[in-house]
Amino acid sequence: MSRVDKVAEEIRREVSKIVQEELRDPRLGFTTITRVELTPDLRFARIFFSVYGHEKQWEDTLDALESASGFIRRELGHRLQLRFVPEVVFKGDHSAE
Repeated sequence: MSRVDKVAEEIRREVSKIVQEELRDPRLGFTTITRVELTPDLRFARIFFSVYGHEKQWEDTLDALESASGFIRRELGHRLQLRFVPEVVFKGDHSAE
């Protein structure tokens, strides 16, 4: 397992905890962080999520995650021992459907 894979898995774990335990946005549905794709230089992270619900809940959850991205990135900086905290972008993962 490469360093990029290890960091991606750690980011997935931490973002899952943040979303489940710390975000109090009513727009968030039943959200699961499915995977994280990192660039080789660890500067950008594409975080994929899945939501149980209809299309409106997907849109609302994406809006909530995008508005909380600064908070999530700051929390990752506190929790992970990285030189640079990656920029985060959220993408819906419809593969479970």
